[in-house]
Amino acid sequence: MAIGSTQPFRPAGTVSLASGTSSASIALAGGGETVVVTNTTAALAFVRFGADPSVAATSADMPVLPGARVMLAANPLITYAASILASGSGGVLFTRGDGSYI
Repeated sequence: MAIGSTQPFRPAGTVSLASGTSSASIALAGGGETVVVTNTTAALAFVRFGADPSVAATSADMPVLPGARVMLAANPLITYAASILASGSGGVLFTRGDGSYI
C-alpha cells in the first residue's frame, strides 16, 4: 500500500454499554488494535479503556459527541471499556477491530 493510504475497518466484535450519569464498564469483544466508539445518545459521553472491570470513566476522559463516533487505539492489554454520560441514559457502542474508516 502507498504511504498515507487507509485500510477498510474490519470489525471483530461489538458490545453495547448501557450508560448513564454514573460510570459503567463492559468487557470488549473480539480483537484488534482499534476500537470505534459510537455514542448513540443525545448527551456527551466520556470513555476510558482499561485492563480489568474496575476501569471507571470520568468527565476528564475522552469525550464523544452525541450521535458521533471516534476511532481510538487499544493495544491487546486493553480488555474493558467504561463510559459515563453528561446527562440522561442510553447506549454507547464499542466495536473492536483493525483498519481505519473515513
